[in-house]
Amino acid sequence: MNAHAYRIGIGYDIHRLVPNRKLVLGGVEIPSELGLDGHSDADCLTHAIADAILGACALPDIGHQFPNTDPDITGINSQIILKKAQEIASKSGFQVGNLDASIIAEKPKISPYINEMKSVLADTLRISTDQIGIKATTQEKIGALGAAEGIAAHAVCTVYRE
Repeated sequence: MNAHAYRIGIGYDIHRLVPNRKLVLGGVEIPSELGLDGHSDADCLTHAIADAILGACALPDIGHQFPNTDPDITGINSQIILKKAQEIASKSGFQVGNLDASIIAEKPKISPYINEMKSVLADTLRISTDQIGIKATTQEKIGALGAAEGIAAHAVCTVYRE
């Protein structure tokens, strides 16, 4: 077996919560008085997953692929970013094996939306929902995330050569 047949990547993203923005995580709009601030739809879960895929392939991160200085992508749906990350990985000879992610949010409650997130992400990546793990936790009221000033996500992804 090729020693480089399987690879692992990690991703992390964080965005500040602000008024007058939609809250989108994993491609799912979650009812909330506050949304995530960013150049795109600021979906930190999807961004972390996209970076994990690119990292596993030793490729530049989404900031390189989708710079926040590009006015043409203002407000872009992060599922487009994720799809592009998968296409870039595929052109490099890699397919997504599985991914696991954690969302850190004091509020709103995320767990009721996890299955829908898995479904949206699986559709975008053309993989099965059983290849995706998503967990939600709080920061136990410690620091900026604990004060509900933002939401963060960590992701780990395996890729393999076909």
